[in-house]
Amino acid sequence: MEPMLHHRWDLSEEEAMQTQQTLGKTVIKEDQFATIRYIAGVDVAYAKESDVLIAAIVILDSHSLNVVESVVVKDTVHFPYIPGLFSFRELPPIIKAFKQVTTSPDLVVCDGQGIAHPRRFGLASHLGVLFDIPTIGCGKTRLLGEYTEPDQIRGAVSPLIDQDEVIGGVLRTQANTKPIYVSVGHRISLQTACDWIIKLSPNYRLPETTRLADQLVNQTIRQQSK
Repeated sequence: MEPMLHHRWDLSEEEAMQTQQTLGKTVIKEDQFATIRYIAGVDVAYAKESDVLIAAIVILDSHSLNVVESVVVKDTVHFPYIPGLFSFRELPPIIKAFKQVTTSPDLVVCDGQGIAHPRRFGLASHLGVLFDIPTIGCGKTRLLGEYTEPDQIRGAVSPLIDQDEVIGGVLRTQANTKPIYVSVGHRISLQTACDWIIKLSPNYRLPETTRLADQLVNQTIRQQSK
């Protein structure tokens, strides 16, 4: 898989923020897809005390949730740690990983934010716009916004609101567990995004896409450190 859109990555902080503001205007917040057969999970992990990072893509069958393909890429950090600009740090190795994928996904779930972001253009939105593919932001933690705690039952959701705008959903994927933060990435509606995250989370708090990609990057990091 190759990106449909390209831009420079050697950007200053100001240039990166301007890129987010420009590309953020192209995000589509409604369902624009046909059949979802394959779903990818992406994650990035950092090696301690080095500039090495590991990007992983795990592709699941949307019905069985069985893994059909996985790819791991080792890279080095080229962009500083700046809150709100993580996509400029993590997308270059993710793009390299996607170039090795042979099973093209119909939907990508990112361990991060979509439009639940100060400039409405987090990692999931950035990835979705570059590849012109439906994406969902699924964060373990909240970046911004206020919400009322959802009910304790599986599937309960509360709107995540910032400046009177609904930017995501606070979703309880398992009863009596901490919620996760779902947001539109690109070419999908918030309701559909939440529906898919529930389907992808039959047994655990995190969707299988995120859980398996996280396991893969951490396993690779441990092997690298031996």
